Amino acid sequence: MRPSFFSSLSTLICSTALGLSIASSPAYAQSTVDETLQLAKGDKTSPAYLKAPKVIFFDVNETLLDLTAMRSSVGEALGGRDDLLPLWFSTMLHHSLVDSTTGRFHTFGEIGVASLLMVAEIEGIELTKEQAKTAIVTPLRSLPPHPDVRDGLQALKDKGYKLVSLTNSSNKGVYTQFKNADLLSYFDERLSVEDINLYKPDTRTYEWAIEKMGIAAEDAMLVAAHGWDIAGAKQAGWQAAFIARPGKVLYPLAIAPDTVVGGLDELVTQLPDAQ
Repeated sequence: MRPSFFSSLSTLICSTALGLSIASSPAYAQSTVDETLQLAKGDKTSPAYLKAPKVIFFDVNETLLDLTAMRSSVGEALGGRDDLLPLWFSTMLHHSLVDSTTGRFHTFGEIGVASLLMVAEIEGIELTKEQAKTAIVTPLRSLPPHPDVRDGLQALKDKGYKLVSLTNSSNKGVYTQFKNADLLSYFDERLSVEDINLYKPDTRTYEWAIEKMGIAAEDAMLVAAHGWDIAGAKQAGWQAAFIARPGKVLYPLAIAPDTVVGGLDELVTQLPDAQ
């Protein structure tokens, strides 16, 4: 059954509002990470409870790549208002879901530019389409990975896991990002929702991904730093590992993830060798 607009929108907006809106406060963001990581201390997240998946899927932006560099470019475009980065990102996610629900499709880059123009209009800031595009596209292509990412990915490869990226970004976009971040060699495949014209967390994106990999839902695991992405994967029957990046929290009304970790290094210790 196709998810209703309002139930899907609630999942996306609530988790985005809880996470992104506090990202501009480092102290609060760190306290949120500390509180979220407390979930990882219970029995449900001990290594014995994690089944070895056949494929580990990764979200890209914020999960693997650090969006901090975007703050200055977006802030500069918005007249020095770098505090508006969370509003821009949540507006972009909101309208990607609008596209999925209404049967239309624009690339994530196009939605990102349109969303930045919307935020500028709301705040009474003059901004042209070209200025918005420059503020987003250039820094997005060269985001650095989080410090734990390269070693964590290599450790998972050493354990025998197949690693696949699953992103709302375009095929060309994620290739460029991985090339610039020196991450191409870690991944067996790169999947983009561009190929099915539906955005995560629509459950059909996860169903498509496992079909592409030729596996069952219970043999898939998603690693993501977004509560809405975790919600979609769990609803689709996957295992899920939430990375509690600063300012990121889970959507409390969704199915809980199988584990909550502070970085990929922690996830490595909780997974057995691949079967």
